[in-house]
Amino acid sequence: MKRQNLSILFLAAAMAFASCRKSDNNDNGELPAKTPESISGDITTSKTLTSDRTWILDGTVFVRSGSILTVEPGTVIRAKQGTKAALIIDKGAKIIADGTAAKPIVFTSGKDAGSRAPGDWGGIILVGRATTNRTTAVPVEGGVALTYGTDKIDDDNSGTLRYVRIEYAGIGVNDSEINALTFYAVGNKTIVENVQTVYANDDAFEFFGGTVNCKNLVAFGTADDDFDFDFGFNGSVQFAVAIRDPKFVDAADDGNGIECDNDKDGTNASPITQPKLSNITIVGPNNAANTSARHAYGNRWRRGTKFIFNNSILLGAQKGGLNIESDKAANFYKNGDSQFKNNIVASYGVPFLTNATASVLTAAEMQAKVLVDGGVAFVDGNTSVKLTSPFSLTAPDFLPAVGSPALSGTWVATTGASAVTYRGAFGNTDWTKGWTNWDAQNTKY
Repeated sequence: MKRQNLSILFLAAAMAFASCRKSDNNDNGELPAKTPESISGDITTSKTLTSDRTWILDGTVFVRSGSILTVEPGTVIRAKQGTKAALIIDKGAKIIADGTAAKPIVFTSGKDAGSRAPGDWGGIILVGRATTNRTTAVPVEGGVALTYGTDKIDDDNSGTLRYVRIEYAGIGVNDSEINALTFYAVGNKTIVENVQTVYANDDAFEFFGGTVNCKNLVAFGTADDDFDFDFGFNGSVQFAVAIRDPKFVDAADDGNGIECDNDKDGTNASPITQPKLSNITIVGPNNAANTSARHAYGNRWRRGTKFIFNNSILLGAQKGGLNIESDKAANFYKNGDSQFKNNIVASYGVPFLTNATASVLTAAEMQAKVLVDGGVAFVDGNTSVKLTSPFSLTAPDFLPAVGSPALSGTWVATTGASAVTYRGAFGNTDWTKGWTNWDAQNTKY
């Protein structure tokens, strides 16, 4: 009899304990998130940001050489308001932000849903040791007290960014704006895949030299350029999409899908900038209502750059699709040092433009060469291109519909790219599903 009573008492206690634990859980039966925790200053020993709490980026945070910052899948990092927050991965340091499609890692504004704006914080800066075409050290932009540019370690490794969103970045720490994600001489052992920027106040992705190779990039609502290359960048990007908000652009500068220079003076500094790009879809505003005047070109190759841009789509660019500026850049294209092959050009403005000397390259010669190299050009916007819903800012669908020319053409081999049977960033699978966010303004974090 006593043993039975003890059993009953033990069972009652266990049930009471379970009930107590359940009352502390959230609706999913999980323990509630822990109190937010701030990170600030220098990180000089390896640190992990866990997904059981929100992390607050308090001012400029530097991950210093020899240290690794690990970020668990599903982690949210918010910028502290009023601190011009930014995350900088220094030479010799690494970030391991390896999310998943189901649990992306989010870097975002510290403001509440409904009140966020481009430039609420700085952004993420990776500083590496790969080759540039600089002969002396160059200051990192945005007022960050670091330099880069003279190392030659092309297989340098700054870590991993995979299934990551960067939202509402773009304020400068001390002077000019920071891009959402900036690569300074980043090496080719660095992994960058499935990264989305949302309403960056400067460029979405900018590459200053280096050899990093990227896949599955998304630029949404960028103020300035979606992809910017400079200072001898010779890495690659395959599968990337950019969609612009017609009403939002940098009022002081043209907003382009791609802008590319060898350097600001168009010198012959070596290595000459030459991004290797394949399966890119650039979606401009297509003269939608209230389109801002500074929306410009799908491709803007200028100041002595080389380029490889193949198997891609330029759709709805406001002022023109393919624009080659400077005699040097035009000669590189004319002589075959640069490539623009197997592409679809369907800009709102003039499809082909150049301000090179007429004896070097005219727009008519550009168009003829594009067509010989497997390209097609349309003047009816998306009617002939037949992407499903590329201009939507709330639920874009970039997949080609039946009969789209994106599903035809002959794929051109490109350095760093895997062969596929379609033009543009998408075939029959939407790789943006599940981890991107087209309504970050109203998402509660």
